[in-house]
Amino acid sequence: MWTPNDIPDLTGSTAVVTGAGGGIGVPTALHLARHGARVVMAVRDLAKGETVRSAIRSAAPNARIELQRLDLADLSSVRAFAAAFDGPVNLLINNAGVGMIPRRTTADGFEMQFGTNHLGHFALTGLLLPRLLAGPGSRVVTVSSDAYSLGRIDFDDLGLERRYRRFSAYGRSKLANLLFTLELQRRAGGRLLSVATHPGATATGIVKTGVLTGPVNALIRLVLQPPDKGAAPSLYAATSPEVTGGRFIGPGPKTLTLSPKALDETVARRLWETSEELTGVRFEALTQHS
Repeated sequence: MWTPNDIPDLTGSTAVVTGAGGGIGVPTALHLARHGARVVMAVRDLAKGETVRSAIRSAAPNARIELQRLDLADLSSVRAFAAAFDGPVNLLINNAGVGMIPRRTTADGFEMQFGTNHLGHFALTGLLLPRLLAGPGSRVVTVSSDAYSLGRIDFDDLGLERRYRRFSAYGRSKLANLLFTLELQRRAGGRLLSVATHPGATATGIVKTGVLTGPVNALIRLVLQPPDKGAAPSLYAATSPEVTGGRFIGPGPKTLTLSPKALDETVARRLWETSEELTGVRFEALTQHS
């Protein structure tokens, strides 16, 4: 069985990990750094991120690990992060996310789960795309969930103003992650690998900030797997030579079968075009390199 010990030497590569200040982002950043990558922790809370960075440096004294602020719920923050970024990107791990929260909106007025989990990462990927395409073998790993099965993309109500249910809203954002992953692979061809992952039921901040609170939350968290195991699909997707683009990798790690809704190319194209309009980010590098 594959484990993080099987990660190859990543010396000379640069990895960006969103949401590296908590949950599965922490072991993701740790293992990539431990195997030689320069890791950029993209976090919303710099103080929390600094605590994690210090812990990673204690566990891996030779780690090359940096900290930069990124708020995926604010497109100005996404643009600032990308504009300030230095050097190529070999691995982009779109890991951060919010889940199952009461209805709120992002700084740009988007429903929070869709705006953060999908639109924020869509914009970040597009803005970093020239750096991803600068070298061979780059990968974009987007953390989705099997909860995508609960979601549906209603283009007439992307704000979910008519009816908001936190679980289905979360599922919609995870469905969008999958549709984006597959459409990116189709558009990029062989110029990079775009892969989605499902971490499995993991004890992370999404559980704490979702509907499972208080004693019920504490009980549920006892039976969930630790973040280190939840990070395994992402680490495998980012580093294994066996991985091919367009796959959905879950616990094991193993490839999961996608339902027809995730494979709908018509919806994926419309979502892509809508996301470009909403974020103002267009993946021009794909056209320039075609």
